[in-house]
Amino acid sequence: MTLAYVALGGNLGEPRRQLEDALAALARLPSTRLLARSRFYRTPPWGVTAQPPFLNAAAELDTALSPHALLDALLDIERRAGRTRDGGRWGPRTLDLDLLHMDGVAMHDGRLTLPHPRIAGRAFVLLPLAELAPRLELPGQGRVDALLAAADAAGCEPLLEPAHPGAG
Repeated sequence: MTLAYVALGGNLGEPRRQLEDALAALARLPSTRLLARSRFYRTPPWGVTAQPPFLNAAAELDTALSPHALLDALLDIERRAGRTRDGGRWGPRTLDLDLLHMDGVAMHDGRLTLPHPRIAGRAFVLLPLAELAPRLELPGQGRVDALLAAADAAGCEPLLEPAHPGAG
């Protein structure tokens, strides 16, 4: 089993319900346990700014799935939530699931780079990830808490809900 961290986000439809549904789907993945989830954060859009604010969260999994099998499962959860990938980046979406890190795995191929190459500087990823693993060392990027301290978190606000333990 390997610890894995997933970022969740969305800003179309009913983002809170979609993130809750995605967390439930993560808990049902084969050979996988949802160990913890962060609070939800309301965050300003990044990249393309003319769109609604996002809700973001992070999940910690214990999984026996390979990195590519986990990526395929995340893409399937996105599709079931109505996500269509049209090649546009940073635009509005019903659900976005990004595999951020898997302990002991460093890889870069045509489908997947681990750790995710764009974690540093993205407060919408770092805030929820720091709730789960503040001392996590991301090879080539640094420790999550240090990355968060250097990130611009202006406009990011936690919603008033406690962190929840895993569901399985």
